[in-house]
Amino acid sequence: MREITEKEVWSRIPLREEDSHKGVFGKLLIVAGSRKYRGAASLATEGALRSGVGITVLASVEEIYMGIQGRMPEAICLPCAPNASGSISSANSSMLINELSQDYTALLVGPGMVNCPDTRELVRSLVPAAGCNVVLDADALNVCAQAGLPSPSAGRQLIITPHPGEMSRLTGQSIADIKKDPETTAVRFAAANRCVVVLKQHRTIVAGPDGQTWINTSGNSGLARGGSGDILAGMMASMVAQGMAPVDAAICSVWLHGRAAERCSRQRSETVMLPHDIFQALGEMFLEQGERR
Repeated sequence: MREITEKEVWSRIPLREEDSHKGVFGKLLIVAGSRKYRGAASLATEGALRSGVGITVLASVEEIYMGIQGRMPEAICLPCAPNASGSISSANSSMLINELSQDYTALLVGPGMVNCPDTRELVRSLVPAAGCNVVLDADALNVCAQAGLPSPSAGRQLIITPHPGEMSRLTGQSIADIKKDPETTAVRFAAANRCVVVLKQHRTIVAGPDGQTWINTSGNSGLARGGSGDILAGMMASMVAQGMAPVDAAICSVWLHGRAAERCSRQRSETVMLPHDIFQALGEMFLEQGERR
């Protein structure tokens, strides 16, 4: 297992050419949010926008997109019908599958959704239909605990972002056993399911389907709040949408997310900082590194 290094991260992030347009930087569809968890979709969307993707489309229910339009006019909102619990109804599946045929380069499903049959049906229908790489987060993973992960379309890859509790539900292992040997858990699951596993914990593990593993040493307890994972999922999906290999996007996003938190805590403290505060630190890091290096 290798430690993720700053040099490795910046070497994997592609340069931004001056002669570019929004289409060059990819098109991301985010399926997220519910009446109960309104902030998750917002944080994931901002995480994506702040990480460089050219076009970001958020598919969600009215309570979510009405709140986002005023604060993030850069995001395109795709209205979805709700179910009784205020989450996205599976009746939207056909519409979303049709939307995915419109040249998307990445799909993110899960932040702020509810663990219910509608979410399960959306995951089962959208992942195989997407002609792009897919990131599954939060309840998009929990609904797979019984039926297993859906297979992406040919030539595409799945990235999953479980914390130990979600990994426990996916594998049937206890949380205690996962924490004893997170590397083995991540490696075995990645190999068995031919996916990239981002096992989130104090020291996050990234495992590729080929057995390669990395450990992240950036970050602090300031990230131990609801919303941090939503930002990470948005950052990761944004990098995938821009054409980065899924494992590269995972490695770079977890390190940048953690290092931005370290910088943020020096200004606000780990106790006071909030997840969305890391965006300023993230911008400072890119400025210091140079857009075209």
